[in-house]
Amino acid sequence: MTRLEIGDTAPDFTLTDHTGEDVTLSDLRGKPVIVYFYPRAMTPGCTTQACDFRDSLSSLKSAGYTVLGVSPDKPEKLAQFVEKEGLNFQLLSDPDKQVMTEWGAFGEKKNYGKIVQGVIRSTIVLDEEGVVKVAQYNVRAKGHVERLRRELDIN
Repeated sequence: MTRLEIGDTAPDFTLTDHTGEDVTLSDLRGKPVIVYFYPRAMTPGCTTQACDFRDSLSSLKSAGYTVLGVSPDKPEKLAQFVEKEGLNFQLLSDPDKQVMTEWGAFGEKKNYGKIVQGVIRSTIVLDEEGVVKVAQYNVRAKGHVERLRRELDIN
């Protein structure tokens, strides 16, 4: 499994968001983007992480960032997640896990001591040109957004 590294150009993608609209990464060129990958909507860890992004969105937006959350969930489930948690950023559906695989966010991981295939909780920060400036894999849901903001020097 290949993971993205600082300096790599992120692979482009088009995925369907929680409203049924297609989102193409290259259409966001000109502004920095945070793409985070999570296993499943409405589970405890994924809810914690999504709500942390929700609560930090104004400072992230003030610094110019667009936030995109990606999971294998279908758009309908993502819409329920957005509604239930009051999320204020786009969630994208990658049901065949193709984008996750290309970005190194799907593959072998340890789960309760066993090696399994699954979504690797990951966050990739891209600059205005789509070049990776931060690549974090196997992140913890709790406190991750706060650490990311410190690393990006965002108050």
